Amino acid sequence: MNYIKLNIRGISYSQTQVGAYALILEEEFGGRKLPIIIGNFEAQAIALALEKDLTPPRPLTHDLFMNFCHLLEIEMKNVLIYNLEEGIFYSNIIFEDKDNILHELDSRTSDAIALAVRFNCPIYVKKEVMDRAGIKMEIITEEDSEEIKAAIHEIEKELTNENKSEEEKLLNFTIKELEKQLQQAVETENYELAASIRDELSKREKE
Repeated sequence: MNYIKLNIRGISYSQTQVGAYALILEEEFGGRKLPIIIGNFEAQAIALALEKDLTPPRPLTHDLFMNFCHLLEIEMKNVLIYNLEEGIFYSNIIFEDKDNILHELDSRTSDAIALAVRFNCPIYVKKEVMDRAGIKMEIITEEDSEEIKAAIHEIEKELTNENKSEEEKLLNFTIKELEKQLQQAVETENYELAASIRDELSKREKE
């Protein structure tokens, strides 16, 4: 088979990108793992879907898409991660309509996986991609599992802060974290956020 089935192993903080998370996928038969860097929103979407007992008060974008598909009798069959180029994974989603006709849609890998969890459908990666990007990792220890749970908890906690102002959100970060965010905001030319972070740092220096 040209594709390898993957299972979601967990979500943890990215060690290379501030404000990002690492989604760890593991081949079903074998010890290789496929780490994919995803954004905060996608991490929230995946974490909430994994936590079956936690339901947001209003449907998130991926939940709305799933409800829309169910209404039109469209089922998601699987996710195919078919390419890796310049650090970006490329994926297709396979859907089946009510006439049993299959359709293939291009998708960001993070969105595809967020939907796969909701539709409870399999995730596959092309063998060539796994051979290039898959890495051998030691079996995740209980301590690592606790770190993953903590990361998911932090993602869920951020959902409760969505309605807070930027100034209020900054109160939850340490000075070191704020300095990293300031640098990132400047690099991405998000000067409004950079100004808010700078003001918060100045305020703490005076305390």
